[in-house]
Amino acid sequence: MALHKNFPKDKFAILEPDTRWFPADEALREQGYEKLLPPFVPELRKRIKEWRNRGYEGASATSKALLNWWFKQEHLAYGADGNSFLFQYYFAQRESVETIIWLYDVAGVRNKYDLLPFDSLGRVSPNMFDEDWLRLVIKMATGSGKTKVMSLLLAWSYFHKLYEPGSELSRNFLLITPNIIVLERIKTDFDGLKIFYQDPVLPDNGYEGRSWQDDFQITLHLQDNLTAISPTGNIFLTNIHRVYEGDIREASFSDEDLTEYFLGQKPVSKTNESLVELSNVIRDIDEIVVFNDEAHHIHDPKMAWFKSIQDINNKLKQKEKQISLQIDCTATPKHNNGGIFVQTISDYPLVEAIHQGIVKTPVLPDEASRGKLQEKQSAIFTEKYEDYINLGIEEWRKTSKELEPTGKKAILFIMTDDTKNCDEVQTYLEKNYADLNGKVLTIHTNKSGDISEKVSGKAKEELDRLRRQANDID
Repeated sequence: MALHKNFPKDKFAILEPDTRWFPADEALREQGYEKLLPPFVPELRKRIKEWRNRGYEGASATSKALLNWWFKQEHLAYGADGNSFLFQYYFAQRESVETIIWLYDVAGVRNKYDLLPFDSLGRVSPNMFDEDWLRLVIKMATGSGKTKVMSLLLAWSYFHKLYEPGSELSRNFLLITPNIIVLERIKTDFDGLKIFYQDPVLPDNGYEGRSWQDDFQITLHLQDNLTAISPTGNIFLTNIHRVYEGDIREASFSDEDLTEYFLGQKPVSKTNESLVELSNVIRDIDEIVVFNDEAHHIHDPKMAWFKSIQDINNKLKQKEKQISLQIDCTATPKHNNGGIFVQTISDYPLVEAIHQGIVKTPVLPDEASRGKLQEKQSAIFTEKYEDYINLGIEEWRKTSKELEPTGKKAILFIMTDDTKNCDEVQTYLEKNYADLNGKVLTIHTNKSGDISEKVSGKAKEELDRLRRQANDID
């Protein structure tokens, strides 16, 4: 599964569709490699290339202005050391943004039926879509900058709704994360709307005759800590568990208090009260675009995550509206059976990201070292896998030394089968390697990979520590 000989190492270079990676031997490229990619991706890559070469012909004035600002203007930025550098979005980020905008703004895609013509091999049918609103999936390798893509698309929707007459997009946004670790990472970028001003997301006032920065009036609401809710101009950043409607019992005629049976549930306040139920607020607004980070968690229409979004859409349908657009970002848009999410419209795989130096390169011990590994007969996890753990440390040290001149950090992951063994490995590392004492980050998850946030006391303190360490790991 080698890369094409002409595939560039430059992460900013425009990638040609016929040199992109696919999961098979390069010799099979001429025998229909498109069959091995997500169904819509091969055709869309060609269409987007042509559209890009024609200067974004056919796009709305707002979309064209933003695309030219983001990807054709030079942007000077400043690093933590105060030195300036030329900021540029990776091509992978650019292609994802261009594809979403082209589908919506130029091709006029509003539902699953509008997507079907881009399946050049005829593999997709309407019954493969679980939702009845427009959902588009961006496949990008972990670490390749999905948060920046979300910031650009959020700004695009905001300004499209504001500047384009009759726009069906939104100035309200729901950003959903699967757990607190991901939430804290995204919060770092969105807190204080930092990402919109540190990155060149918002054009200068006066660009193309618009007051972009003055007109970007938006408020970030974190989880249930809600400030004043305006009809538009809201970003709701939340863990998925806050979107679940919860155990709401239907009112019954047999209830002792019949108020809710006859009058309905008490409405949610939209004042300055904090800790208002987020799930109620987002079901009460009239327009919304939904972003899902780490969206591979939405792999089953029976899951609460999917049902929560479906419920939001159903509430909007009662007002003769619907979710304007759902954008899912994930490195692994796959169902439990391995099938790709059919809604996938762009693809930047891990192989390409590693080749272009965007993400860390996995390091494997050489064959001679692997040959020395022995799984010992022991019921104690660290004794049984002692050779593996020690070799991992050895290889990690080698890589750390090699990376020292670059200022980059090598990370060693050790995954165990349960929390008891996880704690045992931490103890083993800190006991046997003095320099690792107090430097091992231990994360416990449940069977679905989630980290519970329903904790208090010492557990709450531990959770807060975990959040800080996860944010500071790199």
